[in-house]
Amino acid sequence: MKHHASDVHVLAAAYALNALDADEREEFAAHLAGCEACRQDAADFEATAARLAAATAEVPPTLMKQRTMATVDGIRQLPPRVPTASPVSFRGMLRRRAVPLALAASLAAAASFAGLAAWQNQENRRLEQQARQTEQRLDTVSAVLAAPDARTVHGRAANGAFTTVVASDRRNKAVFSATGLPAPATDRTYQLWLDHDGTMRPAGFIRRDGTVLIDGDPAGAGAVGLTLEPAGGSPQPTTAPLLLMTLPA
Repeated sequence: MKHHASDVHVLAAAYALNALDADEREEFAAHLAGCEACRQDAADFEATAARLAAATAEVPPTLMKQRTMATVDGIRQLPPRVPTASPVSFRGMLRRRAVPLALAASLAAAASFAGLAAWQNQENRRLEQQARQTEQRLDTVSAVLAAPDARTVHGRAANGAFTTVVASDRRNKAVFSATGLPAPATDRTYQLWLDHDGTMRPAGFIRRDGTVLIDGDPAGAGAVGLTLEPAGGSPQPTTAPLLLMTLPA
C-alpha cells in the first residue's frame, strides 16, 4: 500500500492497525512527530481497536455457575490416600477400588449434568453464532479503517461527545465512532441516520463509546445524523438531531 506525500494523513488508521509495511510505518512515524492531527487520529484509532476487541467478550450466564456448583456438591469424592507399611500392595488395592468408584462417580455426574449439558450446548451454539456475526462486522470495520481511500471527518455532538466518521468508496462502507457519549436513559437509545437529499434513513445504533459499522449504503448520502430515540428505534427521527455531520468527500 503506497501513498504520496500529499495523502500521508490518511495513513493514521492503517498505522494504528499495523497494516503498513516497514518503510511506510517508519515514514509515518516520522510524520507523526510534526503532525498533531495525525497523532490524535492514530491514538483514537488505537483506542477504538482495543474497544472492538473487548466488544466480543461474553459474561457466562449466572444460571450456569449456580447449576454447576449445585451439581458438584452432590458428587461423591474418592477416599483420601492413607500411608501404609505396605505401599506397593496398598496402591494396587487402591487402584482396584478406585476403578469402580471412579466409574460410579462418572455415571452419577453424567446423569446430573445431562440437563445442564443440553442447555449449555444450545447456549454455546447461540454464542458462537453471535460471535461469528460480531467477528464479521469487526472485519468489515477494520477493512474500512485500513482502506487506502479511507477518508476521515470529526465532529462534536450537542451533548459534548466527540465523533468521527471514516468512509471508503472502495468498500462502500462507513464507520461511526464516539467518545464521551453520555449514557442514555434505560428507555432511550442513540440512533444513526443517513441523509439522502433531505430524507433521513435509519443507519443503526450506538449505545456507548466505541465504533460501529453504519448500516445502509453511504453512497449518495450527504451527511450522518445522530438522535436520541425510544429504545427500539424509530423509522424517522422524533427528536432534534444531536449531530448532523457531512460525510467526508
